[in-house]
Amino acid sequence: MTDVLISGAGIAGSTLAYWLARAGLKPTVVERSQGMRSSGNPVDVRGPAVPVVEAMGLTPKLRQAATAATVMRLLAPSGRAVARLATPAGRAAGKGVRAEVEIPRADLASILYEAAEPHAEFLFDDTITALHPDGDGVDVVFDRAAPRRFDLVIGADGLHSTVRRLVFGPERDFIHHLGLYVATLPLGRPADRADEIVVYNTPGRLASVHPARGSALAAFIFRGPTSADFDHRDSESHRRIVLDAYADVGWEVPHLLEKLRAADEFYFDAVSAVRLDTWTRGRVSLAGDAASCVSLLGDGSSLAISAAHTLAESLSSHHDIADALRAYENEHRKLVAPKQRTVSLAASWLVPKTRLGISARNLTAKMMPSGPRTRSE
Repeated sequence: MTDVLISGAGIAGSTLAYWLARAGLKPTVVERSQGMRSSGNPVDVRGPAVPVVEAMGLTPKLRQAATAATVMRLLAPSGRAVARLATPAGRAAGKGVRAEVEIPRADLASILYEAAEPHAEFLFDDTITALHPDGDGVDVVFDRAAPRRFDLVIGADGLHSTVRRLVFGPERDFIHHLGLYVATLPLGRPADRADEIVVYNTPGRLASVHPARGSALAAFIFRGPTSADFDHRDSESHRRIVLDAYADVGWEVPHLLEKLRAADEFYFDAVSAVRLDTWTRGRVSLAGDAASCVSLLGDGSSLAISAAHTLAESLSSHHDIADALRAYENEHRKLVAPKQRTVSLAASWLVPKTRLGISARNLTAKMMPSGPRTRSE
């Protein structure tokens, strides 16, 4: 086996392309967008992802692009600060673990792409429209490029994976809504403090301002029922959903909603988990969010990096492709399963359903480690 097609040039896809090339295989990456596109939402690179990016020589670039957010400040419904705790990156820095960083997702994706680009073929502004696997490979039909045959196809194309839909079945069979929605948008101004995330809750709703990297980022995370006709591509419907959900919320929310009304682009999706009995069908397999999304405090980006490395190692160390894919899945599920079991608990902590729940969360937060304090405090 030499030729591997990867669908998706994001975090999992670019990492996989890099390591496959290092193993002597020939990766091709197809990406629907015309260039590198990813949200500016901050994500963590930690745990099993750290040795992978270190081995790629990317740690200095990640540190340079990292946010400076080390503290989360929780506000009471009145807007008064009630708790101050260290973020994961802040806790890691406090222990001297400087390799763990928080970084905008777009920057992480770009850094990984730059590492992979010299070693792989990238097909931008294109997508897979049909897959015809057999015992020896996969015939692939593209929207723009000529049809080609590959020894293996990997779907690393995110929560709404095209590869998964074509080979495994419709989204509704695998995507499990966790009862929350999330929207984010850049505010076009710096945050009041570059090291602090401010979080405001009312029952079932969260609004926050994250310093990001220079331009602050607003986030709305709120509880809502599963909708059978939810369309992740309908941005005007998304805008109305958020505006309706926060219409009666105080603090800085009215100002943030004005920004949302005027925004040309913003991110919105249902907070979901992806669960499949198997990640492989013959010569087609899945990685990253396409296989096992654990969005919202689930370390999705770190798990995507780790999955890509584990998959590449398995393919390079097993002569039989079926054995390689089985070994990859057995190993990586050990990391995914605990995260998927606890993601609902994390969501409950972040967005309590009731005022009593908010009060209990804030009381618990007061007993957690706080971030470093500045002289002005």
